[in-house]
Amino acid sequence: MGTGSKVFSVILRLAELCSSTIIVALLGRFFYLMHLGPDGSVGGRLIYAEVISCLEIISSIILVVPYKYSFYAWPLDAIFFVCSIVAFGLLAELNSSCDSYWYWNYWGYYWGRFWTVAPRVNITADIVDRAGCGSWRAILAFLFMGAMAWMLSAILGIFVFLEIREGRETHRTSAFREKFMRKTNRAADPETQQ
Repeated sequence: MGTGSKVFSVILRLAELCSSTIIVALLGRFFYLMHLGPDGSVGGRLIYAEVISCLEIISSIILVVPYKYSFYAWPLDAIFFVCSIVAFGLLAELNSSCDSYWYWNYWGYYWGRFWTVAPRVNITADIVDRAGCGSWRAILAFLFMGAMAWMLSAILGIFVFLEIREGRETHRTSAFREKFMRKTNRAADPETQQ
């Protein structure tokens, strides 16, 4: 567990925190706009992505300090990687571009506040156009980037965990302990005492 792995761990945790925060903010804004409009119901896939991102925020804040326990949490990193990839797949399957029926009849309708223009049954793709397209693509992009950060964090955790387990860790405590043990061994040896 050298300095490089600690620095890389902090960078990955901050990337996880930033990507999850952006996802929560964008989805939270959409949920707010949707509840302002009439007959809005949140899709389960969006709720899943929001919940996973909230859990990722909490765990990345807890694990951002590069102590030994944060490297032991690599199974949690692997679980969040899988959950993030599942959320990405679920949302990308809904709409990976901004020209599907779901997009202009649901996301674009509520994001652009088109309930003030016409009822939902009268909305067409020409009216909605690309309202909220950048936000939708940002959610997909940050879900994927966050998932990659969780994967790299899990790989780093496995690497450091194996180093610690094999006794090849390099940190000050073990180095100090070895120096201290050498001094006590020298003091106990009568030939070196003069």
